Amino acid sequence: MNKTYIQLILGGARSGKSRLAESLAAELAEQAGLTVHYIATAETKDSEMRDRIKQHQLSRPSDWLLTETPLLLAETLDQIIAPNTCVLVDCLTLWLSNWLCSSHDLEQWAQQKQRFLAVLHRASEINCHVILVSNEVGHGIVPLGELSRVFVDESGWLHQDIANIAHKVEFVMAGLPLTLKNTEHTP
Repeated sequence: MNKTYIQLILGGARSGKSRLAESLAAELAEQAGLTVHYIATAETKDSEMRDRIKQHQLSRPSDWLLTETPLLLAETLDQIIAPNTCVLVDCLTLWLSNWLCSSHDLEQWAQQKQRFLAVLHRASEINCHVILVSNEVGHGIVPLGELSRVFVDESGWLHQDIANIAHKVEFVMAGLPLTLKNTEHTP
């Protein structure tokens, strides 16, 4: 692998997207000798989320590095991206949700999103693999509440912007990946 490789994995809740991302990261660690750095965006706000986080933790190899960052993803990613590393971010829609629920300031969100996209662009100069996991929520009806509509709109625009940058985009349903974009070279 001689350049950054960006991969976006989309899917619904419990679709298998995280499992796919983790298996790809484990494969890169084993075959290419990359160090895996996992960035988690979830926050423990109730017992159900605590259980989900625990399940994710148990599914990951213990030698993976972990950083938890519910809001400052761009800054965290910028510090972590390094040669011979696989960075796995799970999940972008939780990051967006954290921003919308903590701030309601769409201008601040737009700035954070642009910082994040700029980090992905800068990452193209580094020998690194970036795997981004996110929930696809735009397949249903238009939500009734304003915050829900903003969330659906912003996540859709975020996914489009990342898909434009990404080398590979996959949609996962029932544990099966469907490749939407593939401009990859073999890493």
